[in-house]
Amino acid sequence: MNKQSKSIVANQVGRLVNTTDGDLAILHDISFEIERGESVAIIGASGSGKSTLLSLLAGLDLPTHGQIDLMGQNLNLLDEDGRARLRGQFVGFVFQSFQLLPHLTALENVMLPLEIAGDGQLEAKQSAEKWLEKVGLAERANHFPRTLSGGEQQRVALARAFINKPAILFADEPTGSLDEASGNKVIELLFELNRENSSTLVLVTHDPALAARCGRQLSLQGGRLA
Repeated sequence: MNKQSKSIVANQVGRLVNTTDGDLAILHDISFEIERGESVAIIGASGSGKSTLLSLLAGLDLPTHGQIDLMGQNLNLLDEDGRARLRGQFVGFVFQSFQLLPHLTALENVMLPLEIAGDGQLEAKQSAEKWLEKVGLAERANHFPRTLSGGEQQRVALARAFINKPAILFADEPTGSLDEASGNKVIELLFELNRENSSTLVLVTHDPALAARCGRQLSLQGGRLA
């Protein structure tokens, strides 16, 4: 495969944080490649560095050493605004805590990525309505997050993540705060939408069943690839 076929390339990535006792290594020389359209689970015990690695892969933070290429772009060569533009163009996110804006309705939350990208309000509204229908929440479009169940909020978050058809979707414990039934519905929907959009899926999870649904697993132990 040539470089253009890669969604993500990590090369000798390490991350140190400063503590009162000196530098603490969170990640040690992590290297791997993820093909476009691939589904990959990052697994490991709590504190193994999973969420830190996801943050680096998405360009939310930079490694202390090593290099990450996201859609062919070296993140080290981009400033914060440049990385934000790259995420806006290629990346969608789903978080354990949903990250919905409480003062916006479900419809308005889903519209937000398109509005930020400069789409017209009517176009954004029509697209958001279609996505809420896809996730089975058309009748809840005008409800605020506080009136939705956890499973419903996560489905709104999925619609928001997929509305701009991201090349890469990052998911951080997407079912971690849901009961089993709601979590299973979200998992099915996540992989269904991912297949429909042919996007790359990178998810952090401690759930073996969810990890097993992915094409490949990367296991972290003490900040190293096992």
